[in-house]
Amino acid sequence: MSRIGKMPIAVPAGVDVKIDGSVVTVKGPKGTLTKEFNHLMTINHEGSDIIVTRPNDENVSKSLHGLTRTLIHNMVVGVTEGFKKELEINGVGFRCEKQGKKVIMTLGFSHKVEVEDTDDIKLEVPAPNKIIVSGIDKQKVGQMASEIRGKRPPEPYKGKGIKYADEVIRRKEGKAAKGKK
Repeated sequence: MSRIGKMPIAVPAGVDVKIDGSVVTVKGPKGTLTKEFNHLMTINHEGSDIIVTRPNDENVSKSLHGLTRTLIHNMVVGVTEGFKKELEINGVGFRCEKQGKKVIMTLGFSHKVEVEDTDDIKLEVPAPNKIIVSGIDKQKVGQMASEIRGKRPPEPYKGKGIKYADEVIRRKEGKAAKGKK
């Protein structure tokens, strides 16, 4: 039995869960999320818990069991607390600023790089070298943070670029100078 898949998902007060076959809709204080899951998984709402069960012990069912439970749990957490990723910009002259719904970044290119808020994702700039990506859908928050990081990934020699706040950049030693004979 899947250790993650067999755990029940606690539904807090103020969250409404609607299960229609393999489509799950979760409505909470921060918004609404809807997702369709594989028809092999059985999703039941029992009291204040959601329980995901699998029909058999085939490899496909086993792999979908924990995944389905985790995705539903992320939906519940998203509509109650939300998700956020913090990015840091390192480098001389590298900075960002928020103008309306756009974040404008100076990243050492000949042009400024712009990223815009979407309906689901909010971008905040609390400091000139920090960006916070937040939203209710964990996948979309991670995707947007990854796209922003991809504009200028950190390089290993000086550490310049955009990195996640909890990311550790493995530094390399520069080219050694040749000695005179």
